[in-house]
Amino acid sequence: MAQCVQSVQEFVQDSFVPMVAVLCSEEAERVTRKNNLNFAELLRPFCRLTSEGHMRDPNNQVQVVKNLRIFVNNVVTSPNRPPTALSHAQSKILNEVVLSCQPQEGVVNNVVTAGDYDLNFSATTPWFETYRENFLQSMPASDHEFLNHYLACLLVVSSTEAVPVEQFLKLSQEQHRIQHSGEYTNPKWFIPNTLKYYVLLHDMSEGDEQRADAVYEDMKQRYGSQGCYLLKMNTRSFSAEGDEQIPDPWSQYLQRNILHTQVRTAIGDLNGVSGSLESHPLQLDITSSSGSLHTLGAVKTELKKGARDPESLAGGAGSHGACLTLNDHDHIRQFIQEFTFRGLLPHIEKNIRQLNDQSRFTKSLITSIDRILSGSFSENMVYPPEAPELQIRKMADLCFLVQHYELAYSCYHTAKKDFLSDQAMLYAAGALEMAAVSAFLQAGAPRPYPAHYMDTAIQTYRDVCKNMVLAERCVLLNAEILKSQGKYSDAATLLIKMTSEDSDLRSALLLEQAAHCFINMRNPMVRKFAFHMILAGHRFSKAGQRRHALRCYCQAMQVYKERSWSLAEDHINFTIGRQSFTLRQPEKAVIAFRQILTNDSRQTATQQSAFLREYLYVYKVTTSAQKIHLPQLPLPCIHCSATRVYFGHERRLAEGEKQAATHVSLDQEYDQDSADMWCHLEEQLVAAANRGIVPVNFQPTQCCLNSQTDNQRHPLAVVEEPIIVEVTFRNPLKVSLALSNLSLLWRFTADDAPPSKEKMTNELAITNEEILALGVGVTVYSGFFVLCCHINIHSVDLLLPTGQQTFDVMVVHGKQDLMIQGPRLNQTKEDKMTVRHGHDQRLNFIVTSPMPLMEIFFLQFPTALLCGEIRKAYVEFCNVSSVALCGLRVVSTHPDFFSFGSQATTPLTPVSPTSAENNSAYKTLATPPQSGSAAFEMLVSAEDFSQPSGVIDIPIDGSTLQPGESTQLPLWLRGPDQEGVHEINFLFYYESTGKGNKISHRVLRHTVFICASRSLSVQASACRSCVPPHHSLGDKGGGGTLIFIDVENINMSEAGMREFHIVQVSSSSQHWRLHKCINPAKDKDCKLTSRERAKLCFRATRCKPQKGTPYRINKPYLSIISSSTPCGDFFFRGCQTSESQRLDAPSSRTSCSSKSQSCVSTEDRSSDITNIVRKCNELDLNIIVIWKAYVVEDNKQLILEGQLHVALQTIGKEASSLTPREEAQEMVLLKFKSQLPPPVILPSAELSQLVKTSLHYPETYTHPFVQDSLCVVPVTLTLSNCSLAQVDVIIDLRHKGTSPETLEVHSSFTWVGQTQYKLQLKPQEVLCLTLQACFLQAGVYNLNTPRVFAKPAEQGAMCETSQQTASPSLIFINNA
Repeated sequence: MAQCVQSVQEFVQDSFVPMVAVLCSEEAERVTRKNNLNFAELLRPFCRLTSEGHMRDPNNQVQVVKNLRIFVNNVVTSPNRPPTALSHAQSKILNEVVLSCQPQEGVVNNVVTAGDYDLNFSATTPWFETYRENFLQSMPASDHEFLNHYLACLLVVSSTEAVPVEQFLKLSQEQHRIQHSGEYTNPKWFIPNTLKYYVLLHDMSEGDEQRADAVYEDMKQRYGSQGCYLLKMNTRSFSAEGDEQIPDPWSQYLQRNILHTQVRTAIGDLNGVSGSLESHPLQLDITSSSGSLHTLGAVKTELKKGARDPESLAGGAGSHGACLTLNDHDHIRQFIQEFTFRGLLPHIEKNIRQLNDQSRFTKSLITSIDRILSGSFSENMVYPPEAPELQIRKMADLCFLVQHYELAYSCYHTAKKDFLSDQAMLYAAGALEMAAVSAFLQAGAPRPYPAHYMDTAIQTYRDVCKNMVLAERCVLLNAEILKSQGKYSDAATLLIKMTSEDSDLRSALLLEQAAHCFINMRNPMVRKFAFHMILAGHRFSKAGQRRHALRCYCQAMQVYKERSWSLAEDHINFTIGRQSFTLRQPEKAVIAFRQILTNDSRQTATQQSAFLREYLYVYKVTTSAQKIHLPQLPLPCIHCSATRVYFGHERRLAEGEKQAATHVSLDQEYDQDSADMWCHLEEQLVAAANRGIVPVNFQPTQCCLNSQTDNQRHPLAVVEEPIIVEVTFRNPLKVSLALSNLSLLWRFTADDAPPSKEKMTNELAITNEEILALGVGVTVYSGFFVLCCHINIHSVDLLLPTGQQTFDVMVVHGKQDLMIQGPRLNQTKEDKMTVRHGHDQRLNFIVTSPMPLMEIFFLQFPTALLCGEIRKAYVEFCNVSSVALCGLRVVSTHPDFFSFGSQATTPLTPVSPTSAENNSAYKTLATPPQSGSAAFEMLVSAEDFSQPSGVIDIPIDGSTLQPGESTQLPLWLRGPDQEGVHEINFLFYYESTGKGNKISHRVLRHTVFICASRSLSVQASACRSCVPPHHSLGDKGGGGTLIFIDVENINMSEAGMREFHIVQVSSSSQHWRLHKCINPAKDKDCKLTSRERAKLCFRATRCKPQKGTPYRINKPYLSIISSSTPCGDFFFRGCQTSESQRLDAPSSRTSCSSKSQSCVSTEDRSSDITNIVRKCNELDLNIIVIWKAYVVEDNKQLILEGQLHVALQTIGKEASSLTPREEAQEMVLLKFKSQLPPPVILPSAELSQLVKTSLHYPETYTHPFVQDSLCVVPVTLTLSNCSLAQVDVIIDLRHKGTSPETLEVHSSFTWVGQTQYKLQLKPQEVLCLTLQACFLQAGVYNLNTPRVFAKPAEQGAMCETSQQTASPSLIFINNA
C-alpha cells in the first residue's frame, strides 16, 4: 500500500472513538450560528485531548489513556434499519470526496529503481486516505457491535433563555424519548443509562454574565459539578473582525453547504421523511460523515441552489469562528477536557465495572429459545439486548475505546467462543475482527498478530452475512496492519480479493493500493504493479473518476513503454488519449495517439483504422482550437537518416548511337569500397594537376550525400543547378494513406537579402507496409542555402476502406521534421563514456559561383571484346555550361584498357595508304620488308607511351573547351587479358578557367562493363643455343638464344569465329633483338582454327646497349608499325618489364634521337654464387604477337585485330600471355599459444643434392629356383657426401617404387637383413654398405628402390630431404 500520513496505530485508534451526541436548543443554535457553525462543528477541532487521562480497570489497576479523541455529532434520527451496504447518498459522497482530492501539481514524486526500470510516481495517495476516513465515519450503526453507539449526550442551552432549567428538562426528555420510545432505530445508544452532560452556553457579546453564573450555580446544585459546565464564548464582536487575524481550525473538518443540502435531500428521498426532518427541532447534521470534504469543488452548485437550507446558507458565507478569540478557543478546549476527564471516563469506568460484575457464563433462557426458533441460521441469529454475550461484547468495546486492549482482547476472545458456539456468525465475525485489532494494538506485543482471525471475519462478512460494508472495513484495517509488518504480498492478495462488481470506486482504490504493495516489496514486482494500475485505471474510469484513471494509466505506461509490449502499449496510449481529450487536455491526447501510430503496430487493420480515426478527430479539434498553422504529423514515418541529396542535373540518356557517361544517379546504391576507389582516383587527378602534391584542404567530390558519406562539412552547390532531395517514407499501418501537395520548407540566406521561399509540389500515394522514396526538386540562387529540416505536408488525404464500406474522407494538414542525426563520436574518452553525435550537414548547403559543366558521350563503344582485341571508339566532350573549362584529364582503374594516342604517333617510315581504308587500328609500312631481309628495328622511349602517375591528359585543341562547344576524339580500346566480365571505371577531371572559386575542380564518373572472351594463348620460353659462338649470326659477343613461341587458339565460340591469323611477332628489349623466324615452314601467315596450336622459333641475340637504353622495337617480318599508336601504347602500359619499372627516370626523346640521363649500372660485388647464377640466366625480352580474327556476324565477315604480350624474364622458365589465376589459400588453424619461431629451412632443391648414391651389383645372376626357392644377391650401396659439412643420413629399404618405370618390371623382390640405417657422413666421405636382395622368381628387377634422406648435422628433423636418385638399376635373374 501507499505511504500514509498517520501511523497504523493512530489510524486504527482514530477509526474507533467514543461517540457523543448533541442536543441544542434553538437559542443555543442561534448563538453558535454567529460563527457559521453549529455546536457539534464548533467542538470538532478540539476533540483530541492533549493530556493523559486515567481510569481504573475492574482489577483496580490504573489505566492510562493517551491521545484520546472523541467524536461529537448532532443527533440524527431514522426509523429504518441500517442497510448492509452504503446508501446511494453515502456512495455519492464518497465518490465526490475522491473526485475532489487530486495529486498536487509540482509535487516531487518518488523515483523507484527496480532492475532496469526507473519509475516516477507519487508515494502517497491522499484520495485513498480521504475515502477511508469518510467511509469509516459514514458506516451505519449495527446491533452486533457498539463501537459507534453514543456513550453520552450533551444538552446545550443558552444563558439567554428565560428559564434555562426548563429547557434542560425538555432536552433531557427528548433524548429519553429518542432512546427508549422505540420509534427510532437510529441513533443507537451504548447503554440504557446514557450519560447526560448539561452545558450552559453564554454569549459574552450580548448576555448577562452574572445571570449566567447564577444559573450555573443552580445547575451544579441540580446535576452536580461533574455533570454540568458553563461555556463562555463570542467574546469578539463583528467590528473587531478586521483588527486581528484568528486562525480557522474548522476549515479542515467541514464540507461545503452544497454537500449538506445534497445529502439531506438524497437521504430524505430515500427514507421518505424529509419533511419531518426539516421541521424537527433537532437539525440533521450530515457533516458527521465527512472529515475533509472542504476540498470538494467538482459539483455544479447551480443545480442545487433551490434545495439549500436557509440556515445553512448563512453558514456558507464568511469565515468560521468570526466571533471567537484565542481565549474562546482555550475555553472550548478546556470544556472538552473537563467533559472527558470528569464526565465521560468515569462514566465508562463505572459501566465497565458493572458489566464485569454481571454473570458472563450463564446464558439466558430467552437466548436459547430464540436460537431454537431461528433454526440456528447464522445470518438470522439475533441476541436480545440483555444477553450476557452482548454484555461481554459491550465491555470489550468499552475497554477498546479507552485503550485497555489487553482486557478488550480477553473479552473479544470470550465473546468469540460464545458466538461461534451459537452459530451467530455476524457477531462472531465482529468479535474476531476486534480481537485481531486488539492483539495488534497491545503494547509490547505479548502475542503475535492473529491474521487468520481477520481472514475468517472477512470471509464471514462477505460470503455468509453478505455485508460488504463490514467486509470492506475489515479489509482496510487488515491491509494496513499487514503493510506495517512488511507483508506486502499478503496485503495485495487481500485487497485484490475484495474487488467486485458492486462498487467500481472501491475496486479501483483497492487495486491501486495492491499495485503499491507490489512496488514496495523487497524485490519490487514492476510488471504486477503496472498491470494492477491498469486494472485500477479501468475501474476508476467506470466510476467516473477520469483524472484518477488517467493518472493510473500514465504510471503504468512507464513500465510498458518501449519494452516490446506493443499491444499493451497501444491499449494504454489509446486510453490515455481518450481520457485526456475528455478532460480537455487535447495536447496530451494528441501525444498519446501519436505514439500508437508511430510505433510498429501489431494491431489488425480494423483496430488501426479505429485508432487512426480517433487521432484524426482529436488532431483536427486541437489544431482548429489552437490555430496552429502547420502542426506535426506522425504519419507517414520518415527515415530521416535515409534522406539523400543529389547535386546537379540528372544525366541524359543515350542519344542514338551516343552512350552518355553513367556518372552518379539516385538509382545507384552506395558502396564504401566503391567510394574509396573513386576517392583514390580523384586524389591521383588532383595530384597530377598540382605538380604531384595533393592539397591539404582536398575533399573528395560527393555528388550524392547519404547516411554513409562524410557529412560533417557544408556541401557546395553551384548556382542555377538543381538540388534533388530524396525523402524515404514508410507507412507503418495496414491502412492506406494518400499524400498530396508535398513541399519542402527551406530557408535561403543571401548577402543583404531577406529570406525567400520557393515550393515544389509532387503527388504520391503510399500503400500498406511499403517504403517508397519521394524526390522533391528545388532550384537555388547564389548565396548561402540552408534547408530548414522541414518537410511541409500541406494536405494528408486519409481514406479508410474496410471491406465494401467506405468512410468519409478526413483531411488534415501538417508537417514533419527532418531531424538528421550525425554519426556517433568515438574519438575522445568523453565520447566513449557518453553518447555524442556529430553534425550532419547534408541539408545545409553553400551555393557558389557558376562552374563549368561537362557531358561526355561515347560512340561505337563495345560491350564485348576478345582478350587482347584492339577496337577503335570515339569520345565526345560537351561543355553545357556558360563557363569555359580546361585541364581535361582522365584516370582509370584499368589504364591498360584504353589509349587516346601517344606522342610518338608519327612513324619514321611512310605509312601505307590502305591502312585507313581497311578500317584497321594499326598503321602499316608502305613497303613491307622482303623475305629474308633483316628485321626492321626502331628505337623508342617508354615515356612517349605511358605516364608514371597513370593520369592521362586528354589532347583537345587549345586545351580549353568554350561554353556550348564540343569536340570528338578517337579512343583505342584493348580487351583485358583475363576472360570474364570486367568493371572498368573512368574518372574525368576538368577545371574552370576562372580562379578563386570555392570549387576547385569537377569530376565526371563513368563505369563500363566489358565481357572478355578467349582468343589466343601465347606461351614463350628461351633456351641457350648449342651452336658455338662463332657460328651464331650477328653475334659478336656471347652465345645466341632460341625463343620458342607456342600459340594456341583457345576461343570457345564456334558460332561465328572462323580462324585466327598470326600477323606479326615483334619484340621489345633494351638488350636483345629478334632475328627472322627459323621455322622449317616458310609460311609467314600462320592460320589457326579452333583448338589448333602453332609453334614459332626465333633466334635472339644480345645487342650493343645504346645511350639512354632505349627500347628496341624489332619486327622479324611483316609490316605493322609496332612502335606507334595503338600497339606501342598498350604494350608499354600493360607489359612493362620489372627492370624498366625500376628505372628512376624514363628516357626522353628529342627529335629523332634518344637522350636521357645515363643509367650507370653498378657492378654487383656480391660473392653469392646463387645471385651470380641467377643473373646469368636473366632475360629481358618482351614478345608482341599481333593477330587477326575473321568473324561472321549477320552474314557479314568482320576482321578483328588484337595483340598479346609475353614477358620473358629468365632463360629456361616459360612465360604466358594469360594471367595466372590466384588459387584459394588453404585454411590454417589458429594457434593461441606462443611458439618458438621455426628454424630456418634451406631450399629443398639444394638439400636434395647433399649425398650421391650408386648401386654395384652383377647385371645378370643365375639361380636354380627348383632346388632353392629363394635367391639372395649381394648389392653394394655407395654413399658420397658432396658437401663440406657433416651430414646425417637415413636409409630406408622398405620403400617400394611407384613410378611408371618401376611398375613395368617385376617388383616381387625384397631386401633382407637390416632394412633401415642411420649414418653420419663426414665432409666428402665415401661409405659403402652391403645389402642383400631376395628374389622369388626369375625376371628383370629394378634395384633402385632404397630411399635416402639427408640433412646437415646441425639442422632439425624438418630439414630432412629425399636425395635425388639415379636412373633405374636393372638386374636380370635367370633360372638355372
